[in-house]
Amino acid sequence: MTEDEYLIFERDSDIKHEFANGEVYAMARASWNHTVIVSNINTRLNVKLENSSCLSVTSDMRVQVVSVKSYRFPDVIVVCGEPQFKDADVDILTNPTVLVEVMSPTTALVDRNEKLYEYFRIPTLQEYLIISQDRARVERYLRDADNDEWRYTERIGLDTAIDLPSLSCRLSLSEIYNQVQFKSDK
Repeated sequence: MTEDEYLIFERDSDIKHEFANGEVYAMARASWNHTVIVSNINTRLNVKLENSSCLSVTSDMRVQVVSVKSYRFPDVIVVCGEPQFKDADVDILTNPTVLVEVMSPTTALVDRNEKLYEYFRIPTLQEYLIISQDRARVERYLRDADNDEWRYTERIGLDTAIDLPSLSCRLSLSEIYNQVQFKSDK
């Protein structure tokens, strides 16, 4: 399928599909933990970003990765400054600052490999977070502005926090995982 065919198909579809390497992938339904984590992150970020030029939105917004011709629906997107869109339909963002994926066992390989590769090619992207939904664990990739390399940081445990330098804020893992029940908690 071509990009244009995908966009026509997707804009008429009742369910979301991602597009990568000429292939179309239906989006799976989210678990309870996934939904709670996405809601927590989006809410906390918007509170922390209230007096800034940044805004956090959730997975109904598509992101285009121009250099590899893909379209993804990240779980949380933060854009700073004026949002830029592919076209007049205003449903494909091209300038995200931070992208967040909430990882499940079935999405781990895609989130850590395919999406990681694609997202690193977005010129405006400064941070990529991969959030586990099965335990309190956050992985952050941060673009080093001096040499355009990516640095990796991991935080584990509800008593830790992850800095988000591109947003001048910090998220505690207890905020991210508020009201999340892990299987070992039951």
